[in-house]
Amino acid sequence: MKKTMSGAQAVVECIRREGVDHVFCVPGESFLSVLDSIYETEEIRLISNRHEGGSAFMAEGYAKATGKPGVCMATRGVGGANLAIGIHTAMQDSTPMVVFLGQVHSHFRSREGFQEVNQETFFAPISKWTIEITDTDRIPELVQRAFRIAQSGRPGPVVVGLPVDVIDAVAEMAIGPAVTIPRPVPSHMEIAAALSLISIAKRPILVAGGGVVRSGAHEPLLELAETLGIPVLASFRRHDVFPNQHPQYLGHIGLVTHKHILETVNSADLVIAVGMRFSEMVTHGYTLFSDKQIIHVDIDPDTLGKVYYPALGIVADAGEALKALTAAIQPDDSRYKKERLDWIAERRRLYEAWINADMHEGARMNMKKLIADLQRLTPADAIITNDAGNFGGWLHHFYQFEKPGTYIGPTNGAMGYGFPAAVGAKLAHPGRVVVSLSGDGGFMMTMQEFETAVRYQIPVIALVFNNNMYGTIRMHQEREYPERISGTLLSNPSFAELARLFGGHGERIDSHEQFGEALQRALEAGKPAIIEVILDPEQISVSATIEDLRKAKVELFKA
Repeated sequence: MKKTMSGAQAVVECIRREGVDHVFCVPGESFLSVLDSIYETEEIRLISNRHEGGSAFMAEGYAKATGKPGVCMATRGVGGANLAIGIHTAMQDSTPMVVFLGQVHSHFRSREGFQEVNQETFFAPISKWTIEITDTDRIPELVQRAFRIAQSGRPGPVVVGLPVDVIDAVAEMAIGPAVTIPRPVPSHMEIAAALSLISIAKRPILVAGGGVVRSGAHEPLLELAETLGIPVLASFRRHDVFPNQHPQYLGHIGLVTHKHILETVNSADLVIAVGMRFSEMVTHGYTLFSDKQIIHVDIDPDTLGKVYYPALGIVADAGEALKALTAAIQPDDSRYKKERLDWIAERRRLYEAWINADMHEGARMNMKKLIADLQRLTPADAIITNDAGNFGGWLHHFYQFEKPGTYIGPTNGAMGYGFPAAVGAKLAHPGRVVVSLSGDGGFMMTMQEFETAVRYQIPVIALVFNNNMYGTIRMHQEREYPERISGTLLSNPSFAELARLFGGHGERIDSHEQFGEALQRALEAGKPAIIEVILDPEQISVSATIEDLRKAKVELFKA
């Protein structure tokens, strides 16, 4: 049934029908009518940010936390350019996002109008689809298509341009129901072929990625692994895909993967990759898995064979594939289950020995103990987000994620991500504890969003690890050019004092013994909080100090 409405009202109605209840933006004059339509819509809460990069990261974090598409808005070329980092993150992280960009009046196009940019050309390389709407009466059709594309197949961001005259105009329009997302299933022949390969493997491993998370397939994954006796490894920054304390969990593959985990991969005789794309991080520069027999299950046909040619490629939803495999298991398919479980037990013993070993760090801040206290003092369903940086190594290696939906991180390594993503996650789940981890370099990139959290009374906790430098780059610098420090030193304010000036809770600690009580006070504060954690710059990573890196380079030259 058609209804007369403005273009802006149609855009907002499409958002509402998708069940999206938060929209993030920096307001702009090119989409004032959309802002006004949101004002009239009780089901949608507008979050006004201090920078469009913060808007995009919040929308991306909200999408990961809810499974719904994240929605953010910005004005024309300048706002869109600032949003680009979050769009790139959503693209590489396979996160559904719909971005609405105000655009100049249609009559001004191609004249280098004020803040004009060709949005379709600008965003095409970092989005699934980009469209500029030119006819008001087609808004429902194209906006609903945008939501469908963002969520179907391999999810990702879609960019929709809204010329001001198009959204301000009125037309008769019909809006359909919310998008239904297809869940393709594998064929009986593909399932039989997969089980045939699995049945003869004595040391198979299953690497679970974002497709499993997105499908909500944690239980089907657990059932398949236990039924066949297959160990599970999490792909890069998908830590909560499988309970980390389960005896068949053998670790996380990503940056600085421990040698025991690499040995597990290298000794496997079959790799079952589910909902993951063999990224540069997971494959360690496209070298790991290169000589393995692979069963690759992914919802996107373009992903299969993109990096490694699989023995068997299956285009399917991760959850549907895992359930179909389990349902079709025959007794002979698990004939090597005892041998597999014995092998898994040994690999698990080595994994546990490493993550439970004492780390005699010389610095006052024992990061491993800090992470242990973070886990001990937060609920099991607490959501942890992280920024890019070496501090994340301690989280990735030692925090044990037990429940699904408890980890949110950027697989594209975007700095400035952690805190805004935490705000988006907290808005999605206001009853849960949400903690972000950031370095001083990354936190300063989006620190202004702390004011957003205070203004909207969103009580997230930010851990800021301060060593006054871009630590990851300094690590690489010392590895390649020892003692030649160029561009990586920083000077910081007191983040704890800034938190208090913004109206939040702030503390500064310089030893791990102080962390537990500081975290408890932050949890009880009921307001956005920053705990500034002072690190010794020498404490550059989980596996090395700066002096270690310099000595290693010297020894290399001697050799």
